[in-house]
Amino acid sequence: MNNHYLKSFIRCKRKAWLDFQGNKSLEIWSPHKAIDKINQYQVFSEFCNGEIYTGLKACQKGSKGVIGFKIKGDFFQNIKAEINPQLLVKTVGKSKWGKYKYLPAVYKLGQRTTKEHLFDLAFSSILLSTFQESKIEKGLVISSFGNKVSVEEIYLNKKLRKKVFNVLLSLDESLKGLIPEITQDRKKCTICSWQNFCDNEAKKNGYLTDLDGIGSNTASLLKLNGIFNIQKLTYLSKKELGEKLSKFNDKKYEKASKFIKQSQAYISGEPFFIANKNNSFPLIEKIVSGFYVFDIESNPDIKHDFLYGFLKVNNLLTKKENLIYEPILNLKNDKEESYKQIIRLLFSNNEWSVLHYGETERIAIINIAKKLNLSFEEIDLLKSRFIDLHTLIRNSWILPIKNYSLKSVSNWLGFKWNQKNVNGSKALYWWIQYQITNNEIFLRKIIQYNKDDCLATLHIAKWLISNHLKEN
Repeated sequence: MNNHYLKSFIRCKRKAWLDFQGNKSLEIWSPHKAIDKINQYQVFSEFCNGEIYTGLKACQKGSKGVIGFKIKGDFFQNIKAEINPQLLVKTVGKSKWGKYKYLPAVYKLGQRTTKEHLFDLAFSSILLSTFQESKIEKGLVISSFGNKVSVEEIYLNKKLRKKVFNVLLSLDESLKGLIPEITQDRKKCTICSWQNFCDNEAKKNGYLTDLDGIGSNTASLLKLNGIFNIQKLTYLSKKELGEKLSKFNDKKYEKASKFIKQSQAYISGEPFFIANKNNSFPLIEKIVSGFYVFDIESNPDIKHDFLYGFLKVNNLLTKKENLIYEPILNLKNDKEESYKQIIRLLFSNNEWSVLHYGETERIAIINIAKKLNLSFEEIDLLKSRFIDLHTLIRNSWILPIKNYSLKSVSNWLGFKWNQKNVNGSKALYWWIQYQITNNEIFLRKIIQYNKDDCLATLHIAKWLISNHLKEN
């Protein structure tokens, strides 16, 4: 047992088991983990004023911060344990090394201190106190908000240690047993390195949470009513299922209809057209004279949009290689100039619509317009130009896919990215690497990825138009 398995177990029992016993060739590299490591080191370094060293020798010398130090020991009843604390922080006290001792510290992303942080500190304190021959009363949670390092002291009382003790015993039992079931809360899976492995099993077995709109609570409700998989959903009538969805009140039959059609599309592989007033939006009329396709790359943790990508499309018949793509970097020390460049570009063709996928892009541009003190009339004009394809496709179609993200929809439609296994998280990882190394290779990768996102959005727009014409 170690810190890594403990943290995985708290998130997902299955993940801990796979980390311990899984076939490593089926595990995928996670940019989230790499980004977290980079951010963690930067915050720790700032907290320790750059005085961070590695291993046992650093403890013996009394370094302010110590990383990369493993401690092994017996936990309970011959259960072997190992800790690799994220950071050890020197403090006043007495240990086998002299008139100082070390406290365990963990890095926190965001504002919420979780069980994961608390249990990690408590577990580390158990072995560390024995190893350094000094009692540990507290641990530290270190984070960064607004470029300012924040430290929270966590007192490691008997109650917390007992909880950790019980969880570790459960972890040990789980790791020795059979692989646990896939978690019902599939939202957790989006940043997991075992996502593809579990997704394949979930699809094969028809897991309810693979359907768009069905979360863990709805899945539990359906199971209570004898509906255990997607295949079962396809055979139900709207009335029959609606009666089982009482929690949705007056929307229960609407939800029932959606779930049934979504399950039928998922099983058959065929899309369903939704005939209603919401899908009558005249997209072709809005873009006939030319339009922009717009996509943003961002770091949501610090609320920084670092790249704005614009694809200029004079008409739908223009070949892909003849389209003009313009990336605009948003550097922190030159934000206003990038903002002005964006507004100049948009108003150079102020009759053109702006196609995007999801609300993020529209909100970002309106905020920029407000920061540059554009008039109410100019802002209203901008607002009227945005067309969200995500909303359009959800109002018009039920597709045989797990969710309606840009990647899921465009992949189903046959679009291919130039770079393999890419996503927004990997683009963010490249951006962080670019900032650290100033290596243009990372910047070129980001720009190519963003351009492909724009082309994927355009691909969806073309499909919407051609299929809307067929259905009307």
